[in-house]
Amino acid sequence: MPVRFLVTVVLCAGSVWAQLPEGPGRDELTKLCKQCHDLGKAVSVRQDRDAWRNTLTKMAALGTKGTDQEFALILDYVAKHYPADEVPPVNINKASAIELESRLGLRRSQAAALIAYRTQNGKFRSIEDLKNIPNLDFEKIEARKDRIVF
Repeated sequence: MPVRFLVTVVLCAGSVWAQLPEGPGRDELTKLCKQCHDLGKAVSVRQDRDAWRNTLTKMAALGTKGTDQEFALILDYVAKHYPADEVPPVNINKASAIELESRLGLRRSQAAALIAYRTQNGKFRSIEDLKNIPNLDFEKIEARKDRIVF
């Protein structure tokens, strides 16, 4: 049974790669991103070009090893093949860390701070309430306030 499971995992991982559209950046995406992520999950987050750039910058800061050219190819690839249709609004009182990061462009530490503050102090009622969160980039929140619901 364990051998069957491993074969299934390998085949599924290969099938996700096979489903990625052909194009410049596909091989680089596979090489760099699958070190830490399931490729299907990695590309399931639809983002605009700026959000993809933020994601790649974050991955590089976390230790992903790649050249500037590889990151540029990946950015072009994901922006073309996995664009944000329309970024759905974020319910700031229910959003997970990944939703806060991908939809609002927050760093992981900022998303964690928001969730911790929300857990300790209760629901937010307005954008102004978010000013009380230590180390939160409020300018980023203000710029994306049209994406936030309560």
